Amino acid sequence: MNYTAGEYYFTRLETVVFGVGKIETLGRELSRRGAKRALIVTGKTLGRSKLLDKVKSAAGSALAGVFAGAAQHVPSQTVTDLVAEARRVGADSMVSFGGGSPIDTVKNAAWQLMGGRAGSRTIDFSGAAGESGGSAFLHIAIPTTLSAGEFTPAGGVTDESSKVKGGVADPRLQAKSVILDPALTVETPAWLWASTGMRALDHAVEGSYSTRHQLVTDTLATKAIAILNAHLLPSLQTHGDDELEHRMQCQLAAWLSIFGMSNTRGGISHALGHQIGPMWNVPHGITSCITLPHVMRFMADVAADRFAPIADGFDVRFDARNPRSSALECADRAARFIGKFEVPTRLRDVGVPREEISRIAGTVLEEVKRANTVGVEVTLAQLVGILEAAY
Repeated sequence: MNYTAGEYYFTRLETVVFGVGKIETLGRELSRRGAKRALIVTGKTLGRSKLLDKVKSAAGSALAGVFAGAAQHVPSQTVTDLVAEARRVGADSMVSFGGGSPIDTVKNAAWQLMGGRAGSRTIDFSGAAGESGGSAFLHIAIPTTLSAGEFTPAGGVTDESSKVKGGVADPRLQAKSVILDPALTVETPAWLWASTGMRALDHAVEGSYSTRHQLVTDTLATKAIAILNAHLLPSLQTHGDDELEHRMQCQLAAWLSIFGMSNTRGGISHALGHQIGPMWNVPHGITSCITLPHVMRFMADVAADRFAPIADGFDVRFDARNPRSSALECADRAARFIGKFEVPTRLRDVGVPREEISRIAGTVLEEVKRANTVGVEVTLAQLVGILEAAY
């Protein structure tokens, strides 16, 4: 008999505050942790937004300054610039405001401020690194998209010369507090909100069919998939209080989708996205819109029996006697769901040259092997086949 057994590792996240107007708790979250010199980190667009004024006001007397230089895919120079600015203003904490880019920029800068060398701890995005001692640099995250990087202790960074994405991972890089306020997401472009919602879907799906899946992660994934299906489209079609409630539900789904990923690690869709993104300047949410259904079809042939939580989330009847059929239906449901939004669904739609798509296959294969979540050996030819199908 195979007895159920396992281990579940928690991050160092301490608090998640959620609800309309909860940005006002930022000052409290800083104060209770002794922060007196907080540097807000965001991108150029939010750096010009009136929403930033709400964040600055909420930080109160702890506000030390604003860095608005975060950029898509976290170019290494932006991390260098943030480290210099943090030192210049004497920051004892950072508040990331925006999507995955400012969040990961903070993580990489914090790594250096804690004594790590730039690029000295390259990771494969397959999960957090082992336990590290020492104190953390305080990070409070205020996300405005659904990519959910605020819930992980790993941060990506792109080598600007090679356009290859790596990063750092350390338990101390986990944000101590996350504030989910849907009122701060209303200026997020519809395509970005929808595509990062698909990134959240990608987290949930790949966590479910990972070889490391377990009851806790399966349960979270099922609920995340169901909530996204129920609320993502209405969050873009409603207004006023209804819109804010739908957005709040989507933010909660994003949290659920990734909360166990340090345990399950990512799969082929994530590995593809990590390399497609910086190579051709494609946002990670968009890469999920393109790759996820094709990877799901591949996984239906590899591990159809692991699709039960995904089927439950999509309200698909899962037939344990014929799991492949159910798994393929899940892939079709995912494709149809993505098709409801105005987002690219093919590599050619985002300007990727067909003759170049095999360029990234080798790097992707290395990441897939390190993650070891598929359960069978994946070949270079199979990855190229998935890319061809996505073209």
